[in-house]
Amino acid sequence: MAPGRPRHPWRTFRRWRHRRPFGAGVALALGGAEILLTQRASINVILTAGADSLVGYVLPGLMVICGLLVVLNPRQRLFYSVVGVLASLGSWVTSNLGGFFVGMMLGLIGSSLAFGWLPDRPPRQRRLFRRRKPGTAGRATEAPTAAGTA
Repeated sequence: MAPGRPRHPWRTFRRWRHRRPFGAGVALALGGAEILLTQRASINVILTAGADSLVGYVLPGLMVICGLLVVLNPRQRLFYSVVGVLASLGSWVTSNLGGFFVGMMLGLIGSSLAFGWLPDRPPRQRRLFRRRKPGTAGRATEAPTAAGTA
């Protein structure tokens, strides 16, 4: 291997992926891409008359951009997820019922996952296996007494 390359690239990618809302961003971007693909469907498949309007291409493009930005800039995930939800819901009217509901649902699910993602939480320990601090195993806690009473 070259001296500047990481030894385990998949492990490095896995660590990078777990530190951000990767699945949420991918779902949001895939929803926008699916809607963009249904825009180019044949005339027999297109349901709405305004499918060739500019908004029909802008909203799915905005969904793809928000999906990428959620992954690349997770600190601003709340703003991008709200914009992604609005673009997903707007695509229902402007883009063949939101890509025949599939793209719209992918966008809504991805945006919701991005909104609910919390960064860098320590893993929870199971209650049965929590370690007690040394020296506190058999000692009962004393109730605080009021000042001036004996």
